Amino acid sequence: MLSAKSAEVVEATLPVVGGAIGSITPLFYDRMFAAHPELLRDLFNRGNQANGSQRQALAGSIAVFASALIADPDGRPDALLARIAHKHVSVGISNDQYRIVHEHLFAAIVEVLGDAVTPEVAAAWDEVYWLMANGLIAVEDRLRAEAVAVQQGDPADLWRPYTVIDRQQETDDVTSYLVRPADGRPLPASRPGQYVSVRAELPDGARQIRQYSLSGAPDGALRFTVKRATADRPDAPAGEVSNHLHDHLHAGDVLDVAPPFGDVAPADGDGPVLLASAGIGNTPITAVLAHLAATGSTRRVVTVHGDRDQLSHAFRADLTRLTAKLPAGTAHVFYERPLGDWPADRTGLVDLSTVEVPTGTTAYLCGPLPFLRSVRGQLLAAGVPAADIHYEVFGPDLWLGRDA
Repeated sequence: MLSAKSAEVVEATLPVVGGAIGSITPLFYDRMFAAHPELLRDLFNRGNQANGSQRQALAGSIAVFASALIADPDGRPDALLARIAHKHVSVGISNDQYRIVHEHLFAAIVEVLGDAVTPEVAAAWDEVYWLMANGLIAVEDRLRAEAVAVQQGDPADLWRPYTVIDRQQETDDVTSYLVRPADGRPLPASRPGQYVSVRAELPDGARQIRQYSLSGAPDGALRFTVKRATADRPDAPAGEVSNHLHDHLHAGDVLDVAPPFGDVAPADGDGPVLLASAGIGNTPITAVLAHLAATGSTRRVVTVHGDRDQLSHAFRADLTRLTAKLPAGTAHVFYERPLGDWPADRTGLVDLSTVEVPTGTTAYLCGPLPFLRSVRGQLLAAGVPAADIHYEVFGPDLWLGRDA
């Protein structure tokens, strides 16, 4: 895939580019948003831009992709591309925006690295960029075509109006919304573990997009769940979309929703499955459990969840009810600060040394990055192959499944 000459140049310059990526990406975003303010207003997550997580994710994906090309010039890290493509299509990234990104990203690279960017270096990294971009475009075109075939709508616009038919308060700061297409066209297909994008118009006129996991798919409707978010730093918006939905979205209201996407969904089979989550990460896990229970699965299913306490544990009753429907299902819940009597070996952070992990397990994880790192490490230590550990992280992917 990557020419021999470019592979040599990229390998030689990767330490320099990688070392400067922290300076390149902020400059890139600043240049792009100055030229195209509509992208920040209506496409990119303003909260993730303010706290820097989106910029870190871009830097990480470029570095991982380039490193993979060097390690295997004839191959391509398709797992990375698939994950990014699902995110891109779900928020409405278009093919022509790759040229906008290219223009401002390479201008930022030249501005930061100066004379180090010789014509040879520029050509090599240009090859890397378009290998990644064209790979993404191919996957995204396929995902859009599949979604359009189901929706029977305009291929240029996957957004559809949905009516809120019910609102369910799960905990003090977690709410589920049951929505149904308002246009009378078919409900899009979905798989347990996927997410939808929601587009909310905020008081300043911005149409911000956020992704929320499906927590179930009742007949003729979709259910997604939202946790009210707080600011993690003074200069970052305090969950502006999640707070807006909690405060203003009620039964009878209409909002724009894109079809379900996401590539972390349990495959069919008979082998044992381990589902691990922390906090609101149990949203897609609940959907997976509901699917397994509804299809009468006889697979061994081990569910592990970590939370602050019983009151903050959303879908607590669902976990008990759905596990009881699985003949080979078990659930293990850990609380950091449990209320009342609670087993000592289930107090604190999730500890898989107290949980039997069956041989041949395929694991699916969802939660914050520290949780994912910890549980993945415990699963590897328990003998679960890395290829059999799949994860979903909320927000920009700052991990990218690296072994390091």
